[in-house]
Amino acid sequence: MRLLVVGKLNGQLSVAVKMAMNTGAKVSHVETCEAATHALRAGQGADLMMVEYTLDIAGLIAANESERIRVPVVACGVDADPMRAAAAIKAGAKEFIPLPPDAELIAAVLAAVTDDNRPMIVRDPAMEGVIRLADQVAASEASILITGESGSGKEVMARYVHAKSRRAKAPFISVNCAAIPENLLESELFGHEKGAFTGAVARRVGKFEEANGGTLLLDEISEMDTRLQAKLLRAIQEREIDRVGGGTPVKVDIRILATSNRDLVQAVKDGTFREDLLYRLNVVNLRLPPLRERPGDVLTLCEHFVKKYSAANGVAEKPISAEAKRRLIAHRWPGNVRELENAMHRAVLLSPGAEIEEFAIRLPDGQPLAPAPDVAVARGAQMAADAVSRTFVGSTVAEVEQQLIIDTLEHCLGNRTHAANILGISIRTLRNKLKEYSDAGVSVPPPQGGVAAA
Repeated sequence: MRLLVVGKLNGQLSVAVKMAMNTGAKVSHVETCEAATHALRAGQGADLMMVEYTLDIAGLIAANESERIRVPVVACGVDADPMRAAAAIKAGAKEFIPLPPDAELIAAVLAAVTDDNRPMIVRDPAMEGVIRLADQVAASEASILITGESGSGKEVMARYVHAKSRRAKAPFISVNCAAIPENLLESELFGHEKGAFTGAVARRVGKFEEANGGTLLLDEISEMDTRLQAKLLRAIQEREIDRVGGGTPVKVDIRILATSNRDLVQAVKDGTFREDLLYRLNVVNLRLPPLRERPGDVLTLCEHFVKKYSAANGVAEKPISAEAKRRLIAHRWPGNVRELENAMHRAVLLSPGAEIEEFAIRLPDGQPLAPAPDVAVARGAQMAADAVSRTFVGSTVAEVEQQLIIDTLEHCLGNRTHAANILGISIRTLRNKLKEYSDAGVSVPPPQGGVAAA
């Protein structure tokens, strides 16, 4: 994390800076708000500003916003009374850190405000394969396209690749192409010269130059206008950019990563994405499976989020109950890891007992997770199996067995694991039987969506 400290660096502020550096922050320093804006404008990027509360925080934020520089602010001060702290928050600061500083408080605030503490947590074989590929290509200079549904962890994967690359000690800069208006994205990427357009009061370095020597992530690149795609293609090919309103090309040394939750091949067919740009970006494709296809990650992620948000909210860390675990695994999580994280954050706050119970884990609409289907499915399948066994008097054992397996599988909606449990046989035995039936021309129910389907 890049931290820009604004204020006179003496006394307790110096101690706070050293504590921040101990957490891994890369710290730079200026004394005035004007110098802070100038440094950011000139390409001295920052993920967070720590500003003395006696300075004009509101003016600093306004000056940055006027040039579309958005860096969160944390205020700090010695012996500040509650009114002064509240005034700093009202002025736009995200948090207030009292000085003398506390090391744990500083670490927690920096992590919470920047949301930079997002490790790659993997236990499921489906994701382990993606990680192996990422490890294999991380040290190269190849452009990488990271695809997957919204909330599946594409930016976390991009940061993982950067951390494993030869550029790990250089900047990692992310640009959300979907969040920036089309008419502003060019300036955001390539920068502009003074007077290039109304409001361009000074030269502004863009994200390409800010990322020089490091990695540039183009998040949701499918949302970029086709005209700008052509300029991006040239920048990637030539490794040089033109600032808006500028006449002299600027050389840059960066590695490009891009993400998309859309099918870019289809976008090429639709004429909304350039085929040559896709080829440049998609040297290697890392496809992140949705959470419903990586059930082995669910509980590990839940435990991580419980630990994270218990610490952030100052509450005791609690275990997750057995029933809550069953429901967490059974849910399909259409919002993927992002939805799961929000659900566990709420659960940490809503759990009154010694465990995180199932009723505390709620969906965005406030409803609790539905019960896991195992019991209801098992009951229905068992009833069907009983009925089947009564109707096959006179049939061979093999015929009864085949019909029992097929009917049980149908009642389990194709879920092989549930069917094997009900039938009291191993999943391998069930698969062998199904292959035997299929080879003989018998129609076998296909696996349906579900975390345990095989």
